[in-house]
Amino acid sequence: MALPGVYQPQADTLLLAEALAHEELGPRTDALEIGTGTGALALHAAGRRARVTAVDVSWPAVVTARLNALRLRLPLRVLHGDFAARTAGDCFDLVVTNPPYVPAPGVRLPSHGPERAWDAGPDGRGVINRVCATAPALLRPGGVLLMVHSGMCGAEETLDRLTGVGLAAEVAATAAVPWGPVLRSRRSWLEQQGLAAEADEWEELVIIRAQSL
Repeated sequence: MALPGVYQPQADTLLLAEALAHEELGPRTDALEIGTGTGALALHAAGRRARVTAVDVSWPAVVTARLNALRLRLPLRVLHGDFAARTAGDCFDLVVTNPPYVPAPGVRLPSHGPERAWDAGPDGRGVINRVCATAPALLRPGGVLLMVHSGMCGAEETLDRLTGVGLAAEVAATAAVPWGPVLRSRRSWLEQQGLAAEADEWEELVIIRAQSL
């Protein structure tokens, strides 16, 4: 279930869930989901007996994730607020995130509304870059970050940023999905920015896996 305005699991969520299925989880695994939305990925990890913390800046998302945890009878700690502030001083074996990554004309990230789940500044990296910078402090030795984003945002830049802060990073999976309504609505702007070609109808999604050494 999802309250109005909460991002529903889509192709990017499913791709990330497939990557998560390959990670070892258990009762000694401390996991974090950044931007939990409905809690789908966090609850996937909780269902495999991991101890999971989920964070979201949206109160409707926090309430939705808590209700879904109750409905599924799974333990899940759900926090409201900025992920870096709410997890300061904590370390995890696994960090999973499907951050906002759609390029948007506005320089500032939206502070309210459903657009908070996808709009991420002119290059789509408004949240991705923060995750990359914060990852070393969030991960225990050997800990893993799994992040999904659009190829429009530059997978190579993400890899460079993660390796630059001392993590071993790779593209673990890719998938092509049809453009959704948000991309279609801003096609002209994306073309003007050089982020899309006139004939583009498919978006590449990438799973980034980074591990603390």
